[in-house]
Amino acid sequence: MEHWSVEEYRNFNDKTKIKKSKYRSNKTSIDGHTFDSQKEADYYCELKNRLQAKDIRGFCIQPIFILADGLKYKPDFIIFNNDGTQEIIDVKGFKTKEYIAKKKIFEDKFNLKIIEI
Repeated sequence: MEHWSVEEYRNFNDKTKIKKSKYRSNKTSIDGHTFDSQKEADYYCELKNRLQAKDIRGFCIQPIFILADGLKYKPDFIIFNNDGTQEIIDVKGFKTKEYIAKKKIFEDKFNLKIIEI
């Protein structure tokens, strides 16, 4: 039977603790932007390709919308289409209660639909 000192146990325990995301997504960095998931990073790459192909006029990453005093909503992207319209995009793996409430307020206040990918 093996016995560890307190110090050996702490060292072992520290090495085995790997911080996992609450929703099992992996933060991913591309072009100096850190995305909450690989899915969101992949969508960013898709938008870059669409922009280069002139399929869209442009896009914005995580714009901030003020819903009320102290209440903000940050969708993942806004796409600016060639016809002058915009699309609000949220890349979702899991819908929290907070997100569902903010989505309702946003859509009512701005009369825009959020597209979930």
